[in-house]
Amino acid sequence: MTDFHGVFPYLVSPIDASGQVRTEVLSRLCDDLIGSGVHGLTPLGSTGEFAYLSNSQRATVVQVTLEAANGRVPVVAGVASTSTSDAVAQAKAYEKLGASGILAILEAYFPLQHVQVESYFRAIADAVDIPVVIYTNPNFQRADLTLEVIASLAAHPRIDYIKDASTNTGRLLSIMNRCGDSIKVFSASAHIPAAVMLIGGVGWMAGPACLIPRQSVELYDLCVAARWQDALALQRKLWRLNEVFAHYNLAACIKAGLAIQGYDVGDPIAPQAPLAADERKLVETVLRDID
Repeated sequence: MTDFHGVFPYLVSPIDASGQVRTEVLSRLCDDLIGSGVHGLTPLGSTGEFAYLSNSQRATVVQVTLEAANGRVPVVAGVASTSTSDAVAQAKAYEKLGASGILAILEAYFPLQHVQVESYFRAIADAVDIPVVIYTNPNFQRADLTLEVIASLAAHPRIDYIKDASTNTGRLLSIMNRCGDSIKVFSASAHIPAAVMLIGGVGWMAGPACLIPRQSVELYDLCVAARWQDALALQRKLWRLNEVFAHYNLAACIKAGLAIQGYDVGDPIAPQAPLAADERKLVETVLRDID
């Protein structure tokens, strides 16, 4: 289960008003996503609102996901902190729970030098014996990963993958050219997945796949089969969902969409706000048109 590829939905974190994880809802969502053919699950990604959760809530989300997956697909758990020691502790804990891999995310308050950014990710990879996906999102993170740092980290025996959410597809090609086979690239929802697959990507980790898992898997299969004309036709159709999400809070959009589909995942965590009625209607319309 260490060869990660295909569609890995970024799971939402269903939290009730008292702060408890809605375990039954999350478990059902995981089971349905696996039934739709996804290749893995990623709890505590951006859509999982990792920045808004306590360590206890994070651990529960990972545990529920692992129990629901029950070994059927790999579970790559998100690890995020401003502190290296805390990130390492999270990674060790999730590995002990049974995670197949770690999605390493850096949060930063004070500015960091490139060497400090690299040391954070390297410490996580040094602490576990499972594959690590390094995640960079320059739109939200104070400290980005440079090409030089990525190339250095790619030489680590457990850093096998990168998920880049820069929206810059040229940057992905530069990573591939610089690192070769030493690191594999996952697309984010900020990129066009079919385009990333065309240049050598291995799949995508993204929140919208929670809402359109079957179509996402179909798109992946078309790309693997090099049926690019059919893949691009489907990609154009699915891209409408990304266009809507670009205007609103991502977690709010995914949670609204899941509620429309019958999953009582609750609202995004405060101080975030749920979608307004007209915004929710827009999501509903796009989902209906895609289906």
